[in-house]
Amino acid sequence: MDRTAAGWINGFIGVVIFSGSLPATRVAVMQFDPVFLTVARAAIAGLLAVALLLVFKEKRPSRRELVSLVVVALGVVVGFPLLTALALQHVTAAHSIVFIGLLPLATAIFGVIRGGERPRPAFWLFSMLGSALVAGFALSQGLAASPVGDALMIAAVIACGLGYAEGGRLSRTLGGWQVISWALVLSLPIMILASIVYMPPSLSDIRPPALLGLAYVSLFSMLIGFVFWYRGLAQGGIASVGQLQLLQPFLGLALAATLLDEAVTPVMYAVTVAVILCVAGARKFAK
Repeated sequence: MDRTAAGWINGFIGVVIFSGSLPATRVAVMQFDPVFLTVARAAIAGLLAVALLLVFKEKRPSRRELVSLVVVALGVVVGFPLLTALALQHVTAAHSIVFIGLLPLATAIFGVIRGGERPRPAFWLFSMLGSALVAGFALSQGLAASPVGDALMIAAVIACGLGYAEGGRLSRTLGGWQVISWALVLSLPIMILASIVYMPPSLSDIRPPALLGLAYVSLFSMLIGFVFWYRGLAQGGIASVGQLQLLQPFLGLALAATLLDEAVTPVMYAVTVAVILCVAGARKFAK
């Protein structure tokens, strides 16, 4: 199979998995503290990552790779999960998902800065238009939904874009699943300690939906999704494959409406579709 095509397939699988992250987080934070959810998901995924690295006897990263792994850990292991969990205390999953429309632009920018990629000018035109639509959506709500929630989502997107681009660049030499595994392992001691500190007094009162939400974000969002996603970015290019993230709002809105029975307004659908079309145009000029 062509390397670029393989990158798109792996990237698409990763996006499908990630699309369930915000709805699952929304369910989990109804009973779990956002900080505990962030550290617990990383601790669970980190323990699984340790097992994987031991089973396959992976070599340790070099000192130079460790610096990049710290950036990945800060962006996608800590930053994005914590900021989105905090945001989802103020906004619905359906509302927050629209902000994911900013991720392709953020990833592409960091892909240029960290990955050395050089998309054509038309790429930036389409990407900026898509970002403007997302910003316009937030303003059309009069920021009444929650200025704090929207600000946290924007910060989450920036952290995630950096983590995606850095991980995609590093995956070219270290490997996709190895990148997220080592990033999780680096974070593991702190995450285990923080999990103990922020653990609820009793887990017996936690309902199954919240536990399932924690299980999903720990296993799929924090580990399995990244195995496919980083492999896809390394194979097909950070800026190009990164545009697949524009499918995530559409899939996420459908999940939020189906599983959480949240109201998804026609405006949300219209903005999501418009952003997808804009960044699909950007994909054409990614190289």
